[in-house]
Amino acid sequence: MTHDRYSDAHIRAILDEVKTVAMVGASPNAARPSYLVLKYMLAKGYRVFPINPGHAGKEILGQRVHAALHEVPEPIDMVDIFRNSAAALSVTREALTLDPLPKVIWMQLTVRNDEAAQLAEEKGLRVIMNRCPKIEYGRLSGEIGWTGVNSRTLSSKRPALKAGFQHRGLRKE
Repeated sequence: MTHDRYSDAHIRAILDEVKTVAMVGASPNAARPSYLVLKYMLAKGYRVFPINPGHAGKEILGQRVHAALHEVPEPIDMVDIFRNSAAALSVTREALTLDPLPKVIWMQLTVRNDEAAQLAEEKGLRVIMNRCPKIEYGRLSGEIGWTGVNSRTLSSKRPALKAGFQHRGLRKE
């Protein structure tokens, strides 16, 4: 797959299929993007496992922090990399040692490592680079449009009120 453009259908399929996410580089600092993405993904029903060796054994948003991917107590569907582009290769190599293998390697905004992508794709994993699952979920669900941002998606589907907030969601309800 070309790593410059991803179809909406490709991204939607990934976000619909994924249930468990290991977030490498998760931060307990509420001002950090990884904290905000972790909070959002939890609110959307994903099981998110923060990975940060400096905070291992502690909690972020009620989720136990692990030092490494192999410490996550259940199979991981997606590894979300909140590290720099150079670090993405070692994270991907670690992910490829897991059994079962994750289904997706997702590199956050500004993170791109073609060697890591090639390794993952050779093992049958899907790869997304330089994108944010929070932004993509919000764009594809139409939620981002509620704030006046052009999401490039149209829907006649009415948002449902869930736990006090509007939720259009990607999954069929």
